[in-house]
Amino acid sequence: MKTKSSAKAIEPRAGCIASAMEIIGNKWTALILRDLYAGPRRFTELEKSVTGINPRTLSQRLDDLEKHAIITKQSFCEVPPRTEYALTKKGEALMPVLRQMAEWGTRYYSAAK
Repeated sequence: MKTKSSAKAIEPRAGCIASAMEIIGNKWTALILRDLYAGPRRFTELEKSVTGINPRTLSQRLDDLEKHAIITKQSFCEVPPRTEYALTKKGEALMPVLRQMAEWGTRYYSAAK
């Protein structure tokens, strides 16, 4: 059994993992970040690429990520109006975490569920 001191070896201070999970732990968030890593995306592009997400949920996740300065939202005064979402430097810093998640999923995911 792992002790509390084992957890401290992973975290420089208690609560770091919980803080990160508050941001990326919601369903769909990691997939949104994955798709934004390729470059700025419009809402409809994200809606198509994150298969199965409902528009209201996507809107909520994007608002949360913007609130935490993980992404930016840029609106263009055009007809029709255009809005794009992009990763910030803070958002790009999450990519190694997502790569590790992908590696873990590749290694341990069983299609047989």
